[in-house]
Amino acid sequence: MVAQFLIALSAASIAVCLALGLIGLLDRRRARSVPADALDRKIEPIVFLFRHEGLIDATPPANSLMAALPGNNDWHRLIAWLAMRLPDAGPALLNLGQDGRVELTGGDEAGSARLRVLAEDLGNGLVRVTLADPSAENAGIVVDSLSLAAMEQELEILRSTMDHSPMLAWRQDAAGQVTWANSAYLQLTDAVLDRQSGWPLPPLINLNARPTQGAASASSRRVQIQHDGHVRWYDCHTHEVTGQTVAIALPADAAVRAERSLREFVQTLTKTFADLPIGLAIFDRDRNLQLFNPALIDLTGLATGFLTARPTLYAFLDRLREGRMVPEPKDYRTWRNQMNTLEAAASTGHHVEMWSLPGGQTYRVTGRPHPDGAVAFLFEDITSEISLTRKFRADLSLGAEVLDALEDAVAVFDANGELLMSNRRYKILWDGIDGLTLDDQIAHWAKTSGESPGLASLRDALHTARPQDGLHGAMAAPAGGLLAWHLRALSGGRAMLSFQAPVPASAPATRDTAAGQIRPKGDARALTG
Repeated sequence: MVAQFLIALSAASIAVCLALGLIGLLDRRRARSVPADALDRKIEPIVFLFRHEGLIDATPPANSLMAALPGNNDWHRLIAWLAMRLPDAGPALLNLGQDGRVELTGGDEAGSARLRVLAEDLGNGLVRVTLADPSAENAGIVVDSLSLAAMEQELEILRSTMDHSPMLAWRQDAAGQVTWANSAYLQLTDAVLDRQSGWPLPPLINLNARPTQGAASASSRRVQIQHDGHVRWYDCHTHEVTGQTVAIALPADAAVRAERSLREFVQTLTKTFADLPIGLAIFDRDRNLQLFNPALIDLTGLATGFLTARPTLYAFLDRLREGRMVPEPKDYRTWRNQMNTLEAAASTGHHVEMWSLPGGQTYRVTGRPHPDGAVAFLFEDITSEISLTRKFRADLSLGAEVLDALEDAVAVFDANGELLMSNRRYKILWDGIDGLTLDDQIAHWAKTSGESPGLASLRDALHTARPQDGLHGAMAAPAGGLLAWHLRALSGGRAMLSFQAPVPASAPATRDTAAGQIRPKGDARALTG
């Protein structure tokens, strides 16, 4: 039994040794099949070969880099890319023909983006440029393909976004040289220079100029660029990043045009307000004076310095009260309540007040609401208008008194037959006629005095053209007897009709309606019909 166990253990040991030997043999064969340089593979260099600024050969990494650079000229594309990282690379490579060899090293101070450039002039127009990362040489750095793809995708998105943006974007170093720019900046540079721009790019905007008045901050300014006889306006914003200045210039042509139109409109309004005889005062939502015209100074007598200091509405009204340019109230509290009412009414709707000043003038004060809670007050001197109105009313009153003093009954009709005016005797004669039209008047005459040939003649005369010297006639009076009438033509198609005092039937004579002559009493039948 023991012998069998020893035999089995020996067989197992032999099998294990054979397996280990076989594995070792396979490893040695695999090691001999792998190239020697695979274990010590170096990073492939980035080398460009140019002839007369044209790329004639490049390593695969160099071709990949060149394909990602914007532009058409290979030499300038590479110089532009290098100048973003090494500010001295542009002038040094452009002067390579004089030096023959240029070697530059620089990049990020933190050492995460170091770069070494070696440019050699090989003669016959040949230039070789070698790029290397000193920190990555012989380091065996391996980049995850997924991470690299994600970074390249994000880079492509950012590059495409900046290249299709209408704004100008660029970076400048401490010496003022442009180290990077987007497509809009490059296109505008080509248009301004009227040729394809080379590196280094000229600065289109002076970032050292003082900010424009009213800028939001010291890093914001409005600038202009002259091109093809036109001016382009931009709102330029800057900020510092890793020792360089990043500038963003947004197109502001529309804003400048709008501001210019608004300024011209305000100037036009100012000139218009300056010629107005009406005083204008506009107060903002906080009731501070924002705008006034010269007429306000003439009408109120307030000092220009006081008005330009933008007083409040109540300070303005208090100064008017001190100058006796407001109606004199019984006490200050009553006056203040009146001014509060004026301000509240003007801010909610159209409000008009008549101010009879102690000096004898009369002002019309109009309050109007404006957008955003502002309110405007207009001061108009209507003293002459009030005087003219009073004189006109006095003349009308005098004319009415003269008509009422006449012994004849008088009525005036317009061209359309409307009753314009009548005196007291006319109303007494016809006992207060209702209705103002001529037809209403004739119907009342017929109802009061009855139909007669004399009334028919008057009706025909009122409805036909009348001679300048007038028409005469007679008709039956309301209380009996004869009533003589006289129709005269006035200007504008108007007519004046007058009735003389009725002649009793026992009177010795009367007027003839046809001839206008005095007839004996026996002809009274022919007049009345």
